[in-house]
Formats: sequence, structure tokens, C-alpha cells
Amino acid sequence: MDTTPASATQIPPSGPTLKRVLGLPSLVAFGLTSMGILSVVAVYGPGTEISDGHLPAAYIAALVAMLFTAHSYGQMARNVPVTGGAYAYASRAFGKPVGFMVGWAMMLDYLFLPMVNFLLFGLYLNSLLPAIPSQLAVLACLLAVGLFSVIGVAWIKKMNFVVVAASVVVILVFLVLAVLNAPDLTVENLIRPLTLGEGGLAPVMAAAAMVSFAFLGFDGVSTLSEEARNPKRDVPRGIILSTLFAGVGYALFSVAGSLIAPEWRAIENLDAAGTELMQRAGGDVLMVVFVVVNLGGLVLCGTAAQMSVSRVIYAMGRDNILPEAFSTLNLRFRTPHVAALLVSAVSLVALFITLEQAVYMINFGALIAFAAVNLATIKVLFFDLRKRGPQSALRNLIMPLLGFAFIAWLWTSLAWFTYLLGAAWLAVGATIYVVSRRRAGGNIALDFDDATPLEEPHPVSAKTPGS
Repeated sequence: MDTTPASATQIPPSGPTLKRVLGLPSLVAFGLTSMGILSVVAVYGPGTEISDGHLPAAYIAALVAMLFTAHSYGQMARNVPVTGGAYAYASRAFGKPVGFMVGWAMMLDYLFLPMVNFLLFGLYLNSLLPAIPSQLAVLACLLAVGLFSVIGVAWIKKMNFVVVAASVVVILVFLVLAVLNAPDLTVENLIRPLTLGEGGLAPVMAAAAMVSFAFLGFDGVSTLSEEARNPKRDVPRGIILSTLFAGVGYALFSVAGSLIAPEWRAIENLDAAGTELMQRAGGDVLMVVFVVVNLGGLVLCGTAAQMSVSRVIYAMGRDNILPEAFSTLNLRFRTPHVAALLVSAVSLVALFITLEQAVYMINFGALIAFAAVNLATIKVLFFDLRKRGPQSALRNLIMPLLGFAFIAWLWTSLAWFTYLLGAAWLAVGATIYVVSRRRAGGNIALDFDDATPLEEPHPVSAKTPGS
């Protein structure tokens, strides 16, 4: 298996390249919109029920666990600063076949993530304007996201800031109004959701497994390494900060929700608990504002997901695994428009599937990618580069192992149908890889043209390396 690092003397591509326009604030905003700051609303009811009213504790547990995987993404982004995310990291660590299969699984996540946003957009818009059929709203959102994906990050980053700011304002207003209008504001009611209930740790951890999927999307920041001005510094920070900010926002929202509705069993519709909480705290005005802001967030969250998967497809086309046409960049916007249009065409499936079916497939692809990145961090940094000082062992071995263990545990929460469809998807990917390899004469060259080459490992006889 070929795991040789790319040569430092590779010749840069002669054609157009991705445009480096993103700084740290833009990367953080991209990560937040990828996760969807207001996605906490969608799982508030089920999460509260599973945790028996201790959802904030579940979010804190999930945040700590997901930060381990976010840390691994950051470590790899610092050492492999190229587009492709988990695909590029697994390829560098374990070779071409493993890298392709991880990228293929990750595409399943990214292909269905936009569809979830399209479906939610249709549901929310239909609830606000019943005269508009949900499927028509889904199609309109799909077309808008396709257009934004071709326009590229230089335009979208401005819109990300607007939606992130509006989402933060909605959450802050909700927090204030929840405190002011709480039916029974006591220290006990404030602290109780942050502690373990009568059921102990089990309900909280079960809810943590479910709400962890609200963090899906932070990894999309890693696919923008070739569009960041300083990828080795800013991409790792963008991954960690967006995950941290989202987790803190989720926890605060759930605390406020427990204040405005201390008896969660009294919530009339747990599936629509978020809108009911908004209405209790600020009336119809806040509820309508929330729905409008959430609609904008869904469009940009879908755009962020589609931009991420189009860059994975672009990287695979550039590496001659997928057809070379997918590595074509738009001359004006310097975006992988062919790959983006392919994703839009695939996303038409959203007109025929349910939200639950789309979520099933997202979970399968995301968990494979997360597990692979944790293992790649150990392989590349701890073993290949022998970064084994005390601090390095913590960062490059222990923390990735903890991240992998948590992801492995999350696998137990998936529905059986997910494994069946996921296995079929991987079988299709393996077939494509074999056919591509034969067509290329047995040699598929992974292209890390923009990467800073990994340093050579220290000699075995060297003293304990630094961190």
C-alpha cells in the first residue's frame, strides 16, 4: 500500500486554482453555518425526552466528546493543508484505497446533508406559508443552493456572517426572554438540567449520542484548506472554535428551554418543541422571526454542505479516481462548478425521500470519516513523524484514541437500515475504485500539489522528539 508523502518538488498546476480568500472569521462562520446554529431546535424535544429533562448535560457531554475529533481534524489540517478533508487525510495516512473509501463514505454524508436542509426548508416554509407546497419550496431551495455553490466562498462568506449574526441574536433574545418569563425561576431549576437525574448517567449519555449529530458539519472547514489564506494556522482554529461556539450555544439554548418549560412533559408537540418554546418566551413575533432566520440558515447550511462535497468530488477528479471533468474550475469564480452541478442533480432525490431516510445516511458517512481522521492522526503524527513527547503523546495519541472510542460507541446508536444502505454504498465505491485503477493502468496518483510536505520522520536512534 502506497503511503509515501507527496514530493516537495511537485510542479504546481498550470490551470486555475481555488481562490484563497478565507480568513479565520470566515472559516468559523462557515463551520457554524455548516452545523446550523439553530439546529438545536430540531432535536430539543426528542433530546429532552431521552435525557429525562437533562438535555444541557447531554450537550456538554457531546461537546467534550466531539472536541476530541475536532482536535484530530485540526492536527491533520495543519499537516495536510489541502482540499478533500477526511479523504485527503486518510489517503496520506493509509494509502490510496483506504483514502478513496473514506472519501466515498464521506460523500454519502455530504450528499444527503444538503437534502436534509432542503427538506427542513420545505417543512418550515410550508408551516409559515401553507399555500406554498413543501416540495415546491424544496426545489426552490435546491436551485438557490446550486447557484450559491457555483458563485463560491467569496460571496457566501458575507451571507454567512449575516445569518450567523441573526441566529446568535435570536438565541440571545430567547435566552433573555426565557429568564424574564420563566414561570418558576429558581437556582434549582437553573442547575437541575445540568446535573444527572434519577436515571443517572445512562439517559444523559443516550441523549448525548443523539445530539452529537447536531455537530455534523464542523469537518466541512477542513475541505476549504486551499481557499484559506493561512490554512496551517486558521483551518485548525476554525474547526475547534466553530465546534466550541456551537456547543456552548446549544447548551445555553437548552438551559433556557428548561427554564421556560421546566416540566418538559407539558410540551404539546415534542417534535416541534423549538417553535413552541419561542412562542412561550416571546410570542408569535419571536416565533416568526425564528422561522425566517432559520430558513436563511437552512439555505446557507445546505450551501456549505454542497460546497464541501463538491470539493471532495473535485479532489477525486483531480486525482483521476472520478472522471477528470469533475476537476474543472469555473474560470470566473474559480469554483468546481461541474462537481457542484452534479451534487444539485443528485439532490433532486430530496423530492422523493423522507427526512428520516436522509438522516440515516448522513450518520453512516460522517461516523466513518470521523473515525478515519482520528486514526489518521495517530498514524501520521505519532507513528510516521514520531511526535511522541509528553504533550505530543497527549495530542497525537491519547486524544485521537478518545475521539475514536466515542465515535465507535456512536455506531451502536445507528438503525440497522443504515448499515444495509451504507454497505451497499461502499460496495458501489469499491467497484468504482477498481474500475478507475484498471483504467489508469494500476496507478492512481493522489495529488497533494498545494500541501506543505510532511517533515521526514526522526531517525530511530534520535532522542525523544519535541512536540
